[in-house]
Amino acid sequence: MSGQKRYFRRLSGYYAWFCVCFAGFLLALTILEIEGMPRLWIGHLFMFATIVLYATIGVVSRTSNVTEYYVAGRRVPALFNGMATAADWISAASFISLAGGLYLSGFDALAYIMGWTGGYCLVALLIAPYLRKFAQYTIPDYLAVRYGGGAGGRGGLVRALAVGATIIVSFVYVVAQIYAVGLIASRFTGVDFSVGIFLGLASILVCSFLGGMRGITWTQVAQYIIILVAFLLPTMWLSAKHADNPVPQVAYGSVLPKLAKREAQLAADPREHEVRATFRKEADAYGARLAALPASWEQGKLQAQRRLDTARLRNVSLTDVRSAERALAAYPKTADDAETLWREQRARLLARAAPPQPHATPFPGASEAESNARRNNFLALVFCLMFGTAALPHILMRSYTTPSVHDTRVSVFWTLFFILLIYLSIPALAVLAKYDIYTSLVGSDFSSLPTWISYWANIDKVNPLIQVVDINGDGLVQLAEIAIDGDVLVLATPEIGGLPYVISGLVAAGGLAAALSTADGLLLAISNALSHDVYYKIIDPGASTQKRVTISKLLLLAVAFIAAYAASQKPADILSLVGAAFSLAASTLFPPLVLGVFWKRANHVGAIAGMVAGFLVCLYYMIRVHPMLGGRMDAAWFDIAPMSAGIFGVPAGMLAVLVASLLTAPPARASDALVDYIRAPE
Repeated sequence: MSGQKRYFRRLSGYYAWFCVCFAGFLLALTILEIEGMPRLWIGHLFMFATIVLYATIGVVSRTSNVTEYYVAGRRVPALFNGMATAADWISAASFISLAGGLYLSGFDALAYIMGWTGGYCLVALLIAPYLRKFAQYTIPDYLAVRYGGGAGGRGGLVRALAVGATIIVSFVYVVAQIYAVGLIASRFTGVDFSVGIFLGLASILVCSFLGGMRGITWTQVAQYIIILVAFLLPTMWLSAKHADNPVPQVAYGSVLPKLAKREAQLAADPREHEVRATFRKEADAYGARLAALPASWEQGKLQAQRRLDTARLRNVSLTDVRSAERALAAYPKTADDAETLWREQRARLLARAAPPQPHATPFPGASEAESNARRNNFLALVFCLMFGTAALPHILMRSYTTPSVHDTRVSVFWTLFFILLIYLSIPALAVLAKYDIYTSLVGSDFSSLPTWISYWANIDKVNPLIQVVDINGDGLVQLAEIAIDGDVLVLATPEIGGLPYVISGLVAAGGLAAALSTADGLLLAISNALSHDVYYKIIDPGASTQKRVTISKLLLLAVAFIAAYAASQKPADILSLVGAAFSLAASTLFPPLVLGVFWKRANHVGAIAGMVAGFLVCLYYMIRVHPMLGGRMDAAWFDIAPMSAGIFGVPAGMLAVLVASLLTAPPARASDALVDYIRAPE
């Protein structure tokens, strides 16, 4: 028996024991819940046990060997690399937010499923095998050697630009993961959101700081097992509850017609019309204030000041005075701030005033133009997610960890298989949870609201994750009176479906595993790019292997704390951050990566022009359109949303590589030889 086969069998034994222990842990907690253990303790036990597990793997896998730290010794079997890559890939956006996006947007959110899955086909066909044949450590490594030019032929500028792109893309993506960590930790341990972020960060750092890629790989295999069980168990439970069939991928087809019937009933309900009319009236009030700017802003500020003065003069309760003070402090500081805020609030109110969107109807719209705009955005998002997937540094890095090119190809097959086990269940979960809410919560009495609503509403009192308010005062819950954040749907699914609290803890552990696994890979991609491509390749080429690993660990610490601080500011929802990261990756890195493999004429100048042009076009469009960056949607090109800016960035990058390469000298013979080498069969 070969050494690789013995290694595979040993790993299989380790993870078989892990599965047995994990099942025993779940059984023990179930018994403890039946015996009356408090819910908070169960949540703490799940969080503590999973973090200790990941920390233990990190400690056992610690290394200072460069090859082990950067690429796990290039000996990870294809099956386990597929599981690790799937865990790396199934981020907080996939586990936590995607089902919520489908719940809120219906058919339109299938763009995420199609784009992310299709992107892995591009990885398998266009990039991964060739990177493994190249057999280095990072993506900037490949680009610098392929487009070697400038002083010494080292491709210094190409390397620097690729490092910059890696850092920006990975940082935006990792902020979303750490935000999700804070969300989960605060819900299931009761700590403040910001404290929860740094608790999760400790777990991230133990794995990536001590063991690098080796520690992360073996942690991610364990995390995938937890993710799979945590997602499928409640989905199968809801499937059996509503369709008498525990296979959700099959069962939700029978629930979809029931959901459509319930949607039609709610759309015709006069009480729903009454609530939506109230929201429309409030939206019109904001429209009037926007039309009267800046006078309306000045008048509103004066009224807020008068309310505070009146409260103080009349000697009212301290609570009323504090409320008036908070209202004045929260009032927009300038007329421009007021315009931005009031536009957002008006848009939010108009969305709640709209009738329920049919879940299974593709591209619904009040007019043909609106329907076409939704179709364009759907296709643009699929495009950006596909090409962004094929250029994400932390995913492509995993191509370097297998023993051979053949194993890399097999690994991508296993990755797709393990991803699809989750991705084929996500649409089912969205439909099942939506049907449960539409039939159980809608129409119920406000006096008997389930306790999970208050749990989630109290996590963030400034911007509640769920709100249920009796707008029309009839004492009954209408659909329009429910405002739910898509990021909480999966985490709240066990409670929505009436499952035991142990399952809620399990789902939280799965969400935490998804966020931590992706955050580990992203932080390692950033620190490796800085330590290997900047420090070792540019600043100190004579650095010892020990020094290189130490520098990488220190940089990882610094980047992790900066990302945690950024996440604590709650910059945007998870899907928006992830979408921006994919557009930037697609626009900046995809053109030089793919053309570097399949077009020998692509040269040093072309790669630089492509990365710069793609990045600037993508960034310009985001700034032009995204409200948080000072842009406005009415300035959009073809009504494309800012998160799909890559639809313009990728063609710009491709065109820039083509034109600049053709207008300048062809690459050196060494570049042609490299292309021949990586494209030759193993």
